[in-house]
Amino acid sequence: MTSSVDGLVSGLSTSSMINQMMQVEAASQTKLKTKVETAKTAVTSYQSVNAKLSAAKSAADVLGRLETWRSVKATSSSEGVTATATGGLSAMSGSIKFNVDQVAKAQTTIVPNVDTTVTTYPNSINITLGGYTAPDGDGDGQPDFDPGTNLPKNITVTGDATPEKIAAAVNSAGLGIRAYVVKTTGNEGVLQFTGMKSGAANGFKIEFDGASAPFDAPITTQPQDAKVTLNPGEASAYSVTSTSNVFSALMPGVSLTVSKPENGVTVDAVADVSAIADKFKAFVDATNEALTEIKTQTAYDAETRTASPLTGDFTIRQMMQTLMGQISGGLNSKMKLDTDGKKILSEPYDFGSLKQLGISLSKDGKQLDFDAGAFTTAYNKDATKIQEAGQIFGNNIKLIANKQTKSVTDVITGRKNEIDSLNGQISNWDVRLSARREALQRQYAALETSLGSLKNQSSWLSGQLAGLA
Repeated sequence: MTSSVDGLVSGLSTSSMINQMMQVEAASQTKLKTKVETAKTAVTSYQSVNAKLSAAKSAADVLGRLETWRSVKATSSSEGVTATATGGLSAMSGSIKFNVDQVAKAQTTIVPNVDTTVTTYPNSINITLGGYTAPDGDGDGQPDFDPGTNLPKNITVTGDATPEKIAAAVNSAGLGIRAYVVKTTGNEGVLQFTGMKSGAANGFKIEFDGASAPFDAPITTQPQDAKVTLNPGEASAYSVTSTSNVFSALMPGVSLTVSKPENGVTVDAVADVSAIADKFKAFVDATNEALTEIKTQTAYDAETRTASPLTGDFTIRQMMQTLMGQISGGLNSKMKLDTDGKKILSEPYDFGSLKQLGISLSKDGKQLDFDAGAFTTAYNKDATKIQEAGQIFGNNIKLIANKQTKSVTDVITGRKNEIDSLNGQISNWDVRLSARREALQRQYAALETSLGSLKNQSSWLSGQLAGLA
């Protein structure tokens, strides 16, 4: 780039003159940059509106789902049994009565009377995984250990075989068994092995080899499944077992956790109307946030004559009118997409005012209100009718909001393409303006050089004339 010469001969501020001329030359580019900033602001506003519309669409989608209407509340007659509603399509109201025959537990095997200071305990241990599910064959009244196809796993203790080192070696074997030493008195203690999973199928057998010091035989408390008997005392009684204390299939949509044996436990599951009402409240809140965002982004302050980024945007303002119309007009149609999945079709559905669902317009007509009490009363009066209407309403709003978010997304895409095009033009102007600046700098540099030559000639002529005189 040619360096500027700032009036060494002419005394003119050529740099300032060039900068002023470049401002004039860059006027078109400046307008393009202003358009880019305006478009970026609009894109941000569109994205903000779209995010709120998407949230309203998601809340409406929840209303249309069957699992929403199958929300249940579960209660137990016993402090020893916890009933938790898990929801889902299978959930339904009902009641069951059962006995808790036994709770699940993991296997515990101990080696009593170990001397924690002895270093010559067995350093070779065989552990076989299996279960206590086989019939009692030795007459002790307990199921016998069955390894199935499992082979013994040998664990070797390196160095001195202390109880602590034996426990550490077992823990490092990764067999799902926790081993540790519990001191009882002085140096005496118990070497304990505990399964990490409960259930009769999650057992193990420990065998020690090569003992060179007194070593008592292991004592085992067998693992067991939790067991409950439903319809106790009836001809229809039957038992269900679980490897844990959790029963997830005794009642559809309800999980039961038992903690102690007891008889006559009753668990009831009833429709959770408050949970369904909460879903409607969430929809109303999300829709109000969308309406507020649309109003903010399209507002115009007449006093200050200040417009918002989307003031006058017909597409956005129409969205607000459509959403409000769906509330004020009541539920009188059932919407669906055509076979191409594009056009929204509708068929008559005579439900009437949405006040039956607890939804209404606010007093100023600019927001939605939700009355949980009105919804609960209507649901308790005719649950089937309210469920059907609620699902249709949720589906209608979802289809409308989905169409609206798609329209906004298309606008955003168009604006981003416009920004890319403008940025391309701005880059072209950068090249043109750079070339223009260099041309002006060369022009003024040449002017200064010419003026310098004329000045030198003038001085030479003055000298010559002075010599003649």
